[in-house]
Amino acid sequence: MKLFKFFQYAYLFFAVLFVYIAAQKYMETEMIDYVSLLLAGTAVFMFFFRKKFNKRFEDKDRK
Repeated sequence: MKLFKFFQYAYLFFAVLFVYIAAQKYMETEMIDYVSLLLAGTAVFMFFFRKKFNKRFEDKDRK
């Protein structure tokens, strides 16, 4: 069960990483990297989705 929580927070790490990459590309070329921003948004969505899913899974185990 601890492994699921690790991957849950790994999505936040990747979101920060993709935002950093997008910022770096913007500073170098002054072009917005929409792919990196889309991946960052998806990673944040997946964090909240997995958090809700894991909570539901834990509640089911307790019953």
